[in-house]
Amino acid sequence: MNSYVQIIGDSHTEIWGMSGRARLARLLERIDGITIITDESELPDGAPIIFLRGDYLFNSRLLPALVRLENEFALYDRHSNAVVAIRTDNYDSGIFETCRATGSAARIEPDDLVSPYDNRLKKYEPARVRRISADNREALEQELFSSSYKGVTDLVTKWLWPRPAMWATKICARLKLKPNHVTLFSLVLAILAGYAFWQGEFVGGLLLGWFMTFLDTVDGKLARVTLTSSRFGDLLDHGLDLVHPPFWYIAWGVGLTVQMPEVTPLTTLLGLMLAAYVGGRLCEGIFQHYIASFSIFMWQPVDSLTRLITARRNPNLLILTAALLAGRPDTGLVIVVAWHLLSTLFLLIRLAMAWKAKQDQGPLLSWLSAIGPGNRHNRLALKIFT
Repeated sequence: MNSYVQIIGDSHTEIWGMSGRARLARLLERIDGITIITDESELPDGAPIIFLRGDYLFNSRLLPALVRLENEFALYDRHSNAVVAIRTDNYDSGIFETCRATGSAARIEPDDLVSPYDNRLKKYEPARVRRISADNREALEQELFSSSYKGVTDLVTKWLWPRPAMWATKICARLKLKPNHVTLFSLVLAILAGYAFWQGEFVGGLLLGWFMTFLDTVDGKLARVTLTSSRFGDLLDHGLDLVHPPFWYIAWGVGLTVQMPEVTPLTTLLGLMLAAYVGGRLCEGIFQHYIASFSIFMWQPVDSLTRLITARRNPNLLILTAALLAGRPDTGLVIVVAWHLLSTLFLLIRLAMAWKAKQDQGPLLSWLSAIGPGNRHNRLALKIFT
């Protein structure tokens, strides 16, 4: 079914380089079955139309929900009580001038349409609409950037990178850099870091590695705030994230034999690391494809808390950096391997528990989707992830 949409008005202020009208148009282009019109002559006889205010910033999850509605409605901004979207059978390009919908339109608010639980970005975040103005431009840009962040992630990405990543994303946006440019540069850095580790140049390798992990945060945020994500970029980014970490650890082990020839053969140690790394990823994949539709780290609060420190690249880089500062890069690798084994063992236990819970209780739900008044979830997890 085709839906017709007209954007009324525009903002005089740009948010992340785009006006409200341009941002709405780009979001609508990503939804199948949407035709954007500019006047009544483009609307087929008797076809309903959705009017959207171009001077408002819409949460990206709201628009697909809006176009699926089949009856007349008026979407209100709960804070200003202004009508920001209307579906009607009667064309009227001045419908927002009264800031009030006709009596036949059902009143709805963003919370009525979209759950605050965002499975894609692993977070709890209520959807909102906000008026765009020069006075709140910085706040809206900050809000969009924060909204682009995954909620359940490692401690470095969650607490260390946000502020510098915001600055870097703004610079990239001003320079008109594309997310794929940043990702390709990250790929080069990942290769250079691995080579440095291989040569036993651990300091240089860690500097390159940390910069690569920082850009790995920037490229995704740049894609989301500027609405320039692509299928190729997504595959490139996730493919790089999946492949390079074990090669870094192997290169680190080889570098130990260069810098410390007395180190015993590392074949067994690196074999255990590789098996644990692959095993952990398999646990995540099996959970999401056969047990639930969400990440294993979103099942219960303990899983989300575990994701902060589980054996992923950034926590492992913290271990290797601390070990190098202590003058024991060999011990750092041993700890990383041991942490991989423990993390994968935990995931195996959680996978078995989830399988049994599904058999006994039916479909599983993420604890984030069940948050509400009077909930009894882990207070620490609520504070961190909501």
